[in-house]
Amino acid sequence: MTSQDYLLHMFCLVDDQVNDLGRLRRHGPAPKLSDSEVVTMELAGEFMGIDTDKGIYRFFRAYHWREFPALAGVGRTPSLRQAANLWRVKQLLHGRLLAMIPLHEDPLWRVDSFPLHVCKFARAKGCKLFKGLGAAFGYDHLIRNTFFGFRSGGGAFRVHLRCSDQGPAARVTLTPADVSDLTAAGELAPPEGGVGIGDRNDWGPDRQAELARRGFVPLAPYRNRSRDPDPRRSRLLTRFRRTIETVIGQLAERFNCKRTWARDLWHLCSRIVRRLLSHTIAVLLNIRAGNPPLQLAMLIDG
Repeated sequence: MTSQDYLLHMFCLVDDQVNDLGRLRRHGPAPKLSDSEVVTMELAGEFMGIDTDKGIYRFFRAYHWREFPALAGVGRTPSLRQAANLWRVKQLLHGRLLAMIPLHEDPLWRVDSFPLHVCKFARAKGCKLFKGLGAAFGYDHLIRNTFFGFRSGGGAFRVHLRCSDQGPAARVTLTPADVSDLTAAGELAPPEGGVGIGDRNDWGPDRQAELARRGFVPLAPYRNRSRDPDPRRSRLLTRFRRTIETVIGQLAERFNCKRTWARDLWHLCSRIVRRLLSHTIAVLLNIRAGNPPLQLAMLIDG
């Protein structure tokens, strides 16, 4: 589909779901830009790799003013404030759109995490971002280096997520950077229980048994590769979890999820939600177009 088709399909999806939510404001005049238009511009901007509020506003005002004519009469600050205030709406939209993606009757969930960087390691001691929340350090396995994050009730944040077999994240949680993936798996567990596949960092018989008693069975390759008693089992689990590695790669590269671009938790959470929602809608549109769910490059021609 063309970029105009992509915007039209996304707007129709968003507008239908926003209207189903009912009235969002009890007082005051209606904004010049509808909530559906604001959310559509945010999500499309993230999909196109524009990860700043200012960049999204300028891009759509310069190149898509025909699709969003009311944008010409709205300043940047009111537009961005309206977008930030819709963070809860975007959370609800994520759950609604996720339910439209076909899953297997008993899906094998994938669980993993990635770090959320605040500044470069050398600048960590003098970093003033998220002042008052403290600071902590964690390890980024991709760059094989220690990273600096920020504290919220006890540690630097790391983004943990649970993905379906089709790809989009079904649940996300933020934890301190020194919290292991296996420890966070309890928060990611679906209410109905199920089976989750992690990596070698998720190996821990005691914790795995505890989660299994609660209905969520985490499977993971043996922690030490050289001493693995069942290499064939570990290779099979590693092959099954490649879906979430693809998703994390897309979130990190296309959607710039490892960068904060925020100075407080409210705006940070809003950005994470819209990036996940943008990714989920792209997967849904790919499925409807007959493309492989995670082949996002196939969604827009040219």
